[in-house]
Amino acid sequence: MFSVIFPGQGSQLVGMGKEFFEKYSLVQDLFEKADKVLGFKLSKIILDGPKEELDLTANTQPAIFLISFSIYKVITKEFNIDLGKAKYFAGHSLGEYSALSSAGYLDFSDTLKLLRIRGDAMQNSVPKGLGGMLAVLGSSVYEIEKILNENVNNFNVEIANDNSEGQLVLSGKNDDLDELINILKYKKIKNIRLPVSAPFHCKLMRTATKIMKNEIEKLSFHEGKNILISNVTANEISTRNELTKLLIDQIESRVRWRESVIKMTDKGVNHFIEIGPGKVLSGLVKRINKNVKINTINNESDIKDLII
Repeated sequence: MFSVIFPGQGSQLVGMGKEFFEKYSLVQDLFEKADKVLGFKLSKIILDGPKEELDLTANTQPAIFLISFSIYKVITKEFNIDLGKAKYFAGHSLGEYSALSSAGYLDFSDTLKLLRIRGDAMQNSVPKGLGGMLAVLGSSVYEIEKILNENVNNFNVEIANDNSEGQLVLSGKNDDLDELINILKYKKIKNIRLPVSAPFHCKLMRTATKIMKNEIEKLSFHEGKNILISNVTANEISTRNELTKLLIDQIESRVRWRESVIKMTDKGVNHFIEIGPGKVLSGLVKRINKNVKINTINNESDIKDLII
């Protein structure tokens, strides 16, 4: 039994998807459609850079979705592999939108436009330089929650991503993160400041939530083909009303990736197929459960090796 999973921000690189773009007219058509929908040459930024342009959140989010969706279509249309047999679809943060669109819940064009707005809203929700993110390594979510709760009157930092056992990402104002770093240093807990422009998945994203609420509530969701696992709850999404609410909540909520993978394996999933640039999720899944099979699909030879 397998699940299809899609990566989030941080997996992007200039030239991603080039092999598929050069070989398949299906992908060329998707790139051309994306440029028309967005009103600028996202395809050129993806294929040629510069990296600084691709790394802008408002570009990164639709770009990663476009690559993930394009690869998904090549697998299902050109190689006739039925990924619709998957037990679950899931994605990490913006990857949840790739899962939604690939599973048929959301139109390709609507997803692109929404992620452009989402990226812009998240980027501009906090003044530049005010907030940041911190990776914490080798510690449990329970230990970090205890530290945060004990210091709730001293600073306000939140767990943004529970990625795997021993890998967390925290968000907050830079001054508050500095306070936390001093405590982590004293406790000899390894931490690394991340080169991000804003503190994602925390209450500082409130402005972005308001913008996205307005946009998401305008959408018409279709009856999708597969069951989705939510980042917010690490549970199955059962209704379209619930889906709408969870996508709005997702902006400020913790990405419960570790719990999501555990949920899927507890339900019998023993094979994960990551579709999109990079191999980040494959590495996280392996840290969570060493016994599962993993396929990472970001080039044609990966597809040829895929057996489901």
